[in-house]
Amino acid sequence: MTYQGSCHCGRIAFEVDGQVDGALACNCSICRRKGALMWFVPRSALKLLTPEDAASTYSFNKHVIRHRFCPVCGIHPYGEGQDPKGNAMAAINLNCIEDLDLAALPVKHFDGRSL
Repeated sequence: MTYQGSCHCGRIAFEVDGQVDGALACNCSICRRKGALMWFVPRSALKLLTPEDAASTYSFNKHVIRHRFCPVCGIHPYGEGQDPKGNAMAAINLNCIEDLDLAALPVKHFDGRSL
C-alpha cells in the first residue's frame, strides 16, 4: 500500500510504501517532546515528492539519526538512519500520514531514554 504524508504546511511531502501494522512510541528526549508515533521502513520505501533540501536536519547525541523537519512549520515528518545491520532506514511519523486511523494501531513503547 502507498501512503501519502506531509508536514503541516506541505513544504515536505512524501509517499511511503508498505503496510502499517503498528507504531512505536519512544520516550527519548526528542521523541517525547515531538509526540511522534513512528513506523520504520527501508529508506527505499520513502519517496520524497518535494526537494530533499526542503527539510532541515537535526542530529544529537551519537549523531546516528538524521531527524528531518520543516523549517517553516516545525513538523518532523520523518527521520533517517541505519538498522543494526547497516541498512538505510526511514522512521515515518505516522501523525503525518493522511487518512490513517491511529487509534486502530497497536503501539509498542520503547525506552529510548535509557539508551
